[in-house]
Amino acid sequence: MREKTKITIAATGMAAGLVAREFYRRSKEEDISGSAVLITGGSRGLGLALARRFAREGCRIAICARDEEELARAKEDLASRRADVLAVRCDVTKRAEVESMIGDVEARYGRIDILVNNAGQIQVGPIESMTIDDFENAMAVMFWGVVYPSMALLPSMLFRNSGRIVNITSIGGKVAVPHLVPYTCAKYAAAGFSEGLRAELASTGVVVTTIAPGLMRTGSYNAAEFKGNQEAESAWFGVSSSMPGITMDAGRAARQIVSAVKRGDAEKILTTPANLMAKFHGIAPGLSQDLLGAIAGLLLPGAASDRHSRRGWSIPNLKSAKMRALLVLGRMAARRLNQRMA
Repeated sequence: MREKTKITIAATGMAAGLVAREFYRRSKEEDISGSAVLITGGSRGLGLALARRFAREGCRIAICARDEEELARAKEDLASRRADVLAVRCDVTKRAEVESMIGDVEARYGRIDILVNNAGQIQVGPIESMTIDDFENAMAVMFWGVVYPSMALLPSMLFRNSGRIVNITSIGGKVAVPHLVPYTCAKYAAAGFSEGLRAELASTGVVVTTIAPGLMRTGSYNAAEFKGNQEAESAWFGVSSSMPGITMDAGRAARQIVSAVKRGDAEKILTTPANLMAKFHGIAPGLSQDLLGAIAGLLLPGAASDRHSRRGWSIPNLKSAKMRALLVLGRMAARRLNQRMA
């Protein structure tokens, strides 16, 4: 009986500690209702999930993306949730378009309180299939597409001594992942920019938060670009980003990201596997790369030099009965998050 009593007391103490920690974390969260939030790449996927979550917090929402039809559907979705929303077409790789878009948002809302740099693209395939253009395109979207909006808004935020910049990077910006090299390079660059920006702006009232998601269920495999053995590459990537246990639901991810923004956290790594991977890589970077190389050699498709790319939604393999069964959670997420589907 004594042993059971000790176990009960210990369990009660742990539960009380967890409750206290959660209460403390929530007590540090600032009220952001009424804030104007600009989300790049906000028409689908995680960007749309974030727009919905910020709207629930009482924020005014501006989203931008390149695809006008996607933007229109996303705007309708957010308006149906009673959000005050502005949708502006913008290619974040073009500085002039970014500055014009920010002008439109400021004209509507007066100022932008929170910038979420979320726009991204994924290129999947062996290094033999990649070209210099692939690296340049990845950097244009996921590095310059972070720098342009941030630098355009920084003067007004510094003048007010307030503002938040949220940069959605990736676990791929901490650990280089095989068959995702252009993506990884751009995310590393964005993470470096984000961390440096936070350090330099520490005493200004402008708070920068770096978000490093692991695998999430957003249906992103539909929009990814696949090269090399396209069917095999789309299969492993699609299944990996749809499996329960190793992936996180986009809605849950959005809740955690918004909470991190409200607390002003320096960094948030999403998913337990991503946290473990980042920690292990920090301790033993050489060993982690060797292990990833060994795993890639066993599980990923062999080298293929086909440099043509195809979007996931156009690859017939993803429409087969077998793949539809394996991708069931990913397909559900794609439908919820305005993704064009295979």
